[in-house]
Amino acid sequence: MKRPASTALRRVFILQSGRGVPMETETTRGVQVSVESFYLEEQSQPERNVFSFAYRVQLKNVGSERVQLISRHWIITDSTGKVNHVKGPGVVGEQPFLTPGQEYEYMSGSRLESPMGTMEGTYQMVNDAGDRFDIKIPLFTLAVPGTLN
Repeated sequence: MKRPASTALRRVFILQSGRGVPMETETTRGVQVSVESFYLEEQSQPERNVFSFAYRVQLKNVGSERVQLISRHWIITDSTGKVNHVKGPGVVGEQPFLTPGQEYEYMSGSRLESPMGTMEGTYQMVNDAGDRFDIKIPLFTLAVPGTLN
């Protein structure tokens, strides 16, 4: 079951659709993860080195077993080399199950101290047999429009 995006993030996605950084996709052990990012100009303060971004994640079970997303580990790096690790249970307060063919989508955000950076990481999953495994979140770019050529 998809969780509805918040009104603010839904608005951002509609307004910026087609202006985001191209979607990156990675498949690990039958789970496809696709991510795209968007710069949030109205929530940024470049003069204070605050750059806000939204990202949309789509997970699709292209495998043959039911899985559940248990936790996440993000590695967020800005263009100054500052690295943040963010770990926690689930995503946006949920630990979704994905049956074969099922999709789950959510939106969230991140702030950087520079106009460009990257995010990547892993989701820890578990199947019905209790086997835990990590799936890769592809490396994707967070960038103020015009900083990439």
